[in-house]
Amino acid sequence: MIINESAENYLETILILSQKRPVVRAVDIAAELDFKKSSVSVAMKKLRQNEHIIVSPEGFITLTESGREIAERIYERHQVISAWLARLGVDPKVAAEDACRIEHVISAETFAAIKKHIQE
Repeated sequence: MIINESAENYLETILILSQKRPVVRAVDIAAELDFKKSSVSVAMKKLRQNEHIIVSPEGFITLTESGREIAERIYERHQVISAWLARLGVDPKVAAEDACRIEHVISAETFAAIKKHIQE
């Protein structure tokens, strides 16, 4: 399944926020990402149309199975790559920023090889 980087970031953010709070709303996502609520609303509409999220009548956002799968894959990549770069001596803030960019373009094969190398 092909999904763009922006959608991946939104799904990852929903996952992270859902781990911190009982409900996630568009305003929470906008605050977390420092985006305008109108931009988030447009993105949520697309994610809903692609069946990656469900939005309740109260405006609570929940990941669907496909949305959660994508979000968890991206979040795992972020955590592993960020930690790996930090262990290599990269400043943790820079490592997190770089991981945020790398997580979207790295192939599954390369990521699996990095994970295997780290675990050895």
